[in-house]
Amino acid sequence: MLSGGCQCGAVRYEVRAEPLGLYVCHCTECRKQSASAFGISVIVPAEALAVVAGRPATWSRATDRGTGLDCFFCPECGSRLWHAPDPAKGTISVKGGSLDMPVDLGEAVHIWTARRLPGVAIPEGARSFPGEPE
Repeated sequence: MLSGGCQCGAVRYEVRAEPLGLYVCHCTECRKQSASAFGISVIVPAEALAVVAGRPATWSRATDRGTGLDCFFCPECGSRLWHAPDPAKGTISVKGGSLDMPVDLGEAVHIWTARRLPGVAIPEGARSFPGEPE
């Protein structure tokens, strides 16, 4: 089981299923939301996520595909916790920095590499895509 929460501890969650995927995203939006060189997304079944403390707030934005993205965050400290990109798919994207135990990025798929910052290296042999994989 995965567990995590926001920076101030007001919102806590658990994921009661194994991750389905792991992505390192180099897009502009992920860099902005993480305030770093890339964002880390752990894909899990939506029904496996349970909020165990607090109540996250939601903000929605448009994506490059023209769809909406619901972004869940702590209303107290503003930490981004997870994204719900496509309810029809039944998955959510837990933000890697919000997890209690860090994830191993050795098997991560790198996406939006065409937008990566200069000097950020993609590990040799890592699966990568210049945009979003289909």
